[in-house]
Amino acid sequence: MHSTVGDVMTSDAVWLHKNAGYKEIVETLLEQEVNSLPVTDDTGSVVGVVSDEDLVRKEEFYGEGVADDYRPAIRAHLRSMLGSGGFHGERAQKRALATTAGELMTQPPITISTSASVTEAARVMERYGIRRLPVVDRHGVLAGVVSRRDLLRVFLRGDDDIAHEVREDIAFAKSTIEGIDVTETVEDGVVTLQGAVPSRSVAHMLTRQVSRIEGTVSVIDNLTWKVDDLLYPHLR
Repeated sequence: MHSTVGDVMTSDAVWLHKNAGYKEIVETLLEQEVNSLPVTDDTGSVVGVVSDEDLVRKEEFYGEGVADDYRPAIRAHLRSMLGSGGFHGERAQKRALATTAGELMTQPPITISTSASVTEAARVMERYGIRRLPVVDRHGVLAGVVSRRDLLRVFLRGDDDIAHEVREDIAFAKSTIEGIDVTETVEDGVVTLQGAVPSRSVAHMLTRQVSRIEGTVSVIDNLTWKVDDLLYPHLR
């Protein structure tokens, strides 16, 4: 069993149309208690993401009622980022004057497919340092939103379900490799493997396979082997 993003996502996700105004963006972010929202066009396709960071950047560059030549500490810090891709020139001015989600949003959006694995979603979040991902169908239309909290649901899988899949992996290994006599126990997602296998490489293979089972928190390897073919490869 391997859950997809579509299995764990929030399907009734809140989103903003690209023409949504500044106040609507702020109100929606606060009401939903999130730091970002997907932005869609008239077809429902995700065209960007607007976040509290986008709103803060606007305020830092163009604070209401603040003189144009005013440079608070944060704004000065942002301007110091110009050499590493920070806001500058026309882009900064455009962002400062923005009033809609379409003008404020970050684009292109980082999205993920409904058919992607939970592991893939976790890697994308880690790579880009984000906590929420818009989920799209094969046409690029918004299907939901997946968060880091949603990804944790796979660890709520019951011990009996995990144990059943572990036994299936052990049975398959027995059918292809002679000399395997292994049993398993599962408690709170922690799998313990007991028994004997013909070689150290087989023990490693089994523990790796079991560790990939969805819901497995960790694997305790109490297996014994007759031949250490990892230390002495010629003995294989």
